[in-house]
Amino acid sequence: MFYDAIANRHGLPHDPFKSLVAPRPIGWISTLDSNGVVNLAPYSYFNAVSNDPHIVYFSSVGPKHSQVNAETSGEFVCSLATWDLREQMNLTSAEVAAGVDEMAMAGLEPAPSRLVAPPRVAASPVALECRYLQTLTFPDTAGGPSSNGVVFGQVVGIHIDDSILSDGMVDMAKLRPIARLGYMDYTVVDTVFSMTRPKLENA
Repeated sequence: MFYDAIANRHGLPHDPFKSLVAPRPIGWISTLDSNGVVNLAPYSYFNAVSNDPHIVYFSSVGPKHSQVNAETSGEFVCSLATWDLREQMNLTSAEVAAGVDEMAMAGLEPAPSRLVAPPRVAASPVALECRYLQTLTFPDTAGGPSSNGVVFGQVVGIHIDDSILSDGMVDMAKLRPIARLGYMDYTVVDTVFSMTRPKLENA
């Protein structure tokens, strides 16, 4: 099949776009509001975009609490969502009023960060402490203004639980991160294979 993605008349029961760009890692973003209350929310529009310096982004439809708090405070933390934390991650995806501590709501213990104020999820084996860089917005399909913002942050501190290291490298089979597919579907990384990049002659 083929369909015009601008008109988006695909004839299917649900828009397939997010199922095609998959799996997507989940950034579990913690921030502090102006009153010091923790906000925690998962974002599947999340990824790393640079290795030097280390830069990550998260994005959502509309300026949600995470974006507003990151822009206002200048900081956020991304804890990794794993198989063992899947239920708590899902619970923090619920839409709640501003000022609700989703970390407490989900029964998660906060752990202090080293270089930024927002706490990380103590049970998560990986956390990225970030300083806010900028927010980019893009026009909608008609060329008008859009409320979709992409929040970029520089990673200034990284927490790694020693239990997920094997021979000095992060062991994904031990980490078991979960990722978003489409619809209400997720996947978990529990099988890993390696391929060596080829060196071609005369390249």
